Amino acid sequence: MSEREVLELLRENARYSTADIARMTDLEEDEVAAVIDDLEAAGVVRGYQAVVDWDELETERVRAEVELNVRLDRETGYDDIAERLARFPEVKALRLVSGDYDFDMEVEGDSIREVSQFISEQVAPVPEITQTVTHYVMTSYKEHGIEFGDGEDDDRLSFSP
Repeated sequence: MSEREVLELLRENARYSTADIARMTDLEEDEVAAVIDDLEAAGVVRGYQAVVDWDELETERVRAEVELNVRLDRETGYDDIAERLARFPEVKALRLVSGDYDFDMEVEGDSIREVSQFISEQVAPVPEITQTVTHYVMTSYKEHGIEFGDGEDDDRLSFSP
């Protein structure tokens, strides 16, 4: 019995029933249910979400990727800063990263003004944060492994000189 197989199928489509997963893994349905229960109880599976193509809706939803640089001191570490930032409902994802900045933060709001105010009034004033760089998401082509678009092939004519 492979927990990993069940996890991969749940990641592919969290709406698969235990019967669907049982057929795809050659497990019994009650075994699949037990694996899922165990994974949820252990905190491995933290939740289930729909992948939304916000561009297909008429309501505006603004998303931004924010780079954060921080300065640590003896009393404050990365985990302390992350814990403080992760509490905000506007923060959809927060990751400690390598490279030119320390944290990558995904933020959502109903308008550019709302996102900008959140960054300037709630994030930038955190004493350990030394710099924020905000990149607004213009269009998403793929989210959580799912490609967006109309699914049609590119119908442009090829051109060669």
